[in-house]
Amino acid sequence: MSELDEELRSLHGALSEQARRTWQRDLPFEELVFDRWERARSLGFGEGASIYHNAYVFGDVSVGAKTWIGPFVMLDGSGGLEIGECCSISTGVHVYTHDTVRWALSGGEHDAERAPVRIGDRSYIGSQAVVLKGVTIGDHCVVGAGALVTRDVPPFTIVDGVPARGRGHVVIDASGAIELRRDVP
Repeated sequence: MSELDEELRSLHGALSEQARRTWQRDLPFEELVFDRWERARSLGFGEGASIYHNAYVFGDVSVGAKTWIGPFVMLDGSGGLEIGECCSISTGVHVYTHDTVRWALSGGEHDAERAPVRIGDRSYIGSQAVVLKGVTIGDHCVVGAGALVTRDVPPFTIVDGVPARGRGHVVIDASGAIELRRDVP
């Protein structure tokens, strides 16, 4: 075992040094060993999508091209989950397509309830946000960090808070310039 330990430590040291030199970051061993883009391809995600090794994926999950799924994300597709193209699903986001509330309250007499979730193209889901079953988030949306999304979010909308509420709009002009307009409270 000590020979294997030594080889693993040597590999870790070499990969860590390479990551620091190339990307100015230090990552856990498994993130240095496994390729995020390769994992996304193996899951059938769109071209150029990536997903960290420590993200969880359950059930029927569809992810579009060039979408980034960060570390410590939970994607529950047991009720069907679709994430569009060019999305950013930040660190620690949880997306649930089921709950076991009635199952627990009934002592197991009721089944888990499931409903699909859809996140549209070019949307940003902030760190630690939670999206609950049955929710649709439109294209070009911003969900603030720590938000609890319990209802649908129209396209080009900014939401945040617990529960998440509309706080503004995304405006993209003809040249492609983006403005995040906050509504006055």
